[in-house]
Amino acid sequence: MDEFPESLNVLMDHFRRLPTIGKKTAQRLALHVVKDPDEARAFAEALVAVTEHVHRCRECGNITEDELCSICRSPKRDRAIITVVEDVSNLMAIERGGSYYGLYHVLNGLLSPMADRGPEEIGLDDLLARVERSKASDTPVEEVILAISATVEGETTMLFLADQLKGMGVKVSRIASGIPVGGSLEYYDELTLARAMAERRTLEE
Repeated sequence: MDEFPESLNVLMDHFRRLPTIGKKTAQRLALHVVKDPDEARAFAEALVAVTEHVHRCRECGNITEDELCSICRSPKRDRAIITVVEDVSNLMAIERGGSYYGLYHVLNGLLSPMADRGPEEIGLDDLLARVERSKASDTPVEEVILAISATVEGETTMLFLADQLKGMGVKVSRIASGIPVGGSLEYYDELTLARAMAERRTLEE
């Protein structure tokens, strides 16, 4: 005999697929859904609304409900600088620091031959095309900052990008030390990230 009804087991399985959600937490969440059906329906409607209305920004890959995200639309941003991040959570971490006023390019993860993630899969081609397009605009890209976690995959991605950007007439830099090897940007405080952004260095140094 199963401990829970089949529909509840299915719900717990879906909760467990979410980041940081273990078996016990998934069980508590599923049982809370049973306890408060009205809240559960509102939650379900919110999930559906997100899947229907939220998508990637056409220009940078950030999340938005419009064609362009609020950062790309803002006339106050410095369009000559693009910071490359591996996902939206890292973009938000830098934005919370309040010291960066350029644009972003959000990748679809990092290069990983083992996971069959090449340049096209993570959006590197889109970034290179964006930099090339900017040359015909009033504000061509002058610097690309690589704000990518210092993991093996992150280092591989940064080195590949730096090589691809050579000869395109842009400065390529990476955020400064202070972010330890193996660390993920989303877990660091605003001061650490702001200092790392301010003390960035070129990859040729």
